[in-house]
Amino acid sequence: MHLAPVPDTPEIRKARGAFFTPERIAAFVVNWAIRSADDTVLEPSCGEAAFLTHAVEKLATYNTGPARPPRVDGVEIHVASAAEARRLVREAGGDPQIETNDFFLVEPSGTYSAVIGNPPYIRYQDFSGDARTRSREAALKAGVNLSGLASSWAAFTVHSALMLKRGGRLGLVIPAELLSVNYAAEVRKFLMDRFAKVDLVLFTERVFAEAQEDVVLLLAEGFDEGSAKHMSIYQAQNAAALDETLAATTWTPKNSADKWTPSLLSAAALSAYNSLLDTSFTTLHEWGETTLGMVTGNNRYFTMSPQEAADQGIPRSELLKLSPPGSSHLRGLMFSDDAWRAMGKKGAATYLLRPSGTPSEAAQRYFDAGEIAKVDQAYKCRVRKPWWRVPLVKTADLFLTYMNADTPRITTNEAGALHLNSIHGIYLNEQHRDLGRQLLPLASLTSMTLVGAETVGRAYGGGMLKIEPREADRLPVPRPEVVEAAREKLVALRPQLASRLRYGQLLEAAKLVDDVLLIGELGMARSEVRALRDAYSELSARRTSRGRRVQI
Repeated sequence: MHLAPVPDTPEIRKARGAFFTPERIAAFVVNWAIRSADDTVLEPSCGEAAFLTHAVEKLATYNTGPARPPRVDGVEIHVASAAEARRLVREAGGDPQIETNDFFLVEPSGTYSAVIGNPPYIRYQDFSGDARTRSREAALKAGVNLSGLASSWAAFTVHSALMLKRGGRLGLVIPAELLSVNYAAEVRKFLMDRFAKVDLVLFTERVFAEAQEDVVLLLAEGFDEGSAKHMSIYQAQNAAALDETLAATTWTPKNSADKWTPSLLSAAALSAYNSLLDTSFTTLHEWGETTLGMVTGNNRYFTMSPQEAADQGIPRSELLKLSPPGSSHLRGLMFSDDAWRAMGKKGAATYLLRPSGTPSEAAQRYFDAGEIAKVDQAYKCRVRKPWWRVPLVKTADLFLTYMNADTPRITTNEAGALHLNSIHGIYLNEQHRDLGRQLLPLASLTSMTLVGAETVGRAYGGGMLKIEPREADRLPVPRPEVVEAAREKLVALRPQLASRLRYGQLLEAAKLVDDVLLIGELGMARSEVRALRDAYSELSARRTSRGRRVQI
């Protein structure tokens, strides 16, 4: 049966996540993956056979007997692309066996020596319906349960691996999301658990102009021959640099499911980072619990400035002290009573309206007006009884900023204010409470913690750094005993730090703390500390530059 050609345009290719692979990248992956004439090769979602044509050339180099076309296999959902792939493979001298099908409908064969290619990249917003269902079912065959936020490449990577025989090699071009997004945790764990060796090639320049997406080369070998304990990280400037000899850095994840963002660090920075984690730094979770703030259902309605409360006639007994919505006022070391009062005088919403019993007449009038305005119909209001009684959280010892242009800030809640879900609350363990309230905001201003925030947090729209409570739990901060040992020097440093932070000089503040803690207390070499500072600058610049790009 003759199949009519199917139109293909850049827009159509983008919709199905197809982006053509640069020649040098395809050749590099093929040369790594194919090592003998007997290797069986599969390119899923082969498009127009960028990898398969190179595979034919590579396999032909091993032929010593009578020449016969090397066989290569492929799967491609797009009819016209599959036909073109067959033509190009034949033209290269190969025997193409290319199936026109949805790759997720192809049963895992477990027969290939090498699976190579560039998986389709479709963001979760556009990856829905039957396609998403099939992808999740395919990943579940490997015991990988992907969340509804997963983009197409995640399941594709897992399904590709299941096509390998024991000892096989997986060479894929993967979005750099592999390193950092939460939904890829199960993919990261799968790769480390099922392959004996996992290597990554990272690029400092963007190599896919059409996709405008950072990528890494995933080179995994020894399928089902043991679990990888570490990985080798190679840094290349661009695709052309793959022809050069690349230096490797060895990196051992503490937990294979954790983010692999530390792999972006230079060898010097990674060495200093790992050394501090192993000795003098711990996670924020050792100091205490980090939790979400209060959800009102309508901040503008339930929060008030002192003047607004007075205008409504609300009695003070029905108002609770509140850190105003947002976090711009939490960029220093402490949120004090004086700062809270000053914000109220300037019109900030420093109160939460929250009667504990029967509302006063003034509050009831306010709630009656709220019902007329249908405030009570918002979901969070509708599901609670009475609708106007906001569920409270305990007063936190410290505040942690949630969305950040530079880095998350820890601030002592000296005012004893409640907080909304625009920031997080840190509740210190009893044995660390006094020390933590006094000094953790200062001690967390090291270059080590700045780098750590970039590795545990995630880039958000506009290049902001977002940190959720479970990510904050992994934020590296100095151990309590280290902070205690440097107590007097840190206390003496407070006025200088407060001044630097007041004028937005974060890096200047971090240098002061580095001198006291990292160099003075821990005896680190200045070159090691400089490597961490440079790493923070590079990671934050990478985040903000990615935030300015047009995303697909």
